Amino acid sequence: MEMNFVQGGILPRNPKGLLGIITAPLIHADWKHLIDNSIPAFILSLALFYFYRGISYRIFFLIYFIGNTLVWIIGREAYHIGASGIIYGLAAFLFLSGMIRKIRNLMAISLIVVFIYGSMIWGLLPYDYKISWEGHLMGAISGVILAILFRDQGPEPYKPSWELEEEGEQEDIGHSATST
Repeated sequence: MEMNFVQGGILPRNPKGLLGIITAPLIHADWKHLIDNSIPAFILSLALFYFYRGISYRIFFLIYFIGNTLVWIIGREAYHIGASGIIYGLAAFLFLSGMIRKIRNLMAISLIVVFIYGSMIWGLLPYDYKISWEGHLMGAISGVILAILFRDQGPEPYKPSWELEEEGEQEDIGHSATST
C-alpha cells in the first residue's frame, strides 16, 4: 500500500502550505529520495554539531525555518517536499563559515564539503521540474546569511601550547610592572 503525504509539503503563498514549513523536510517522494537526503543530512549535521557546538542548534533550526519560509514566499506553485533545502543550507554554512573565519579546522571542513558535495551547485539551477530547485537555492541562501551573521560566534581558533605560555608570560610581566 502506497501512502501519499505530498500535501504536507510547502505550497507557496497558500495558507494551506504554511504547515509545510515545518513538515516538508520530513516528507519524501519515495525510499530513494529519503536515503539520498539522509546520508548528506547526517554527515553535514554531524560536522555542524561537532565543530559548532555552542551555536549548532540555532544554526540548524534557523536554516530549517528560514529556508522553508523563503520557499513558501518565492517558490513556484507546487508542493515542495524533502530535506534538500536543509542539506544545501548546512553545506553553504559549513563552507562559507570556514572560509570567513579562517580557522584551520573549519577551513578543512570547508574543503571537505566542496570536495564531497561540490556538485550540488547544479541543484541550484532549474533543470528538472520535479525537483524543487527553489528549496535548494533558499536553503543555500539561508546558510550563507547565517555564516555571515554568526561569523564572530562559534569555535575559537586553536592556540598551540607555546602561544598560551607566551601569553601567560606577558600577563605576568604586565602584572608585576603595575604592582610596584
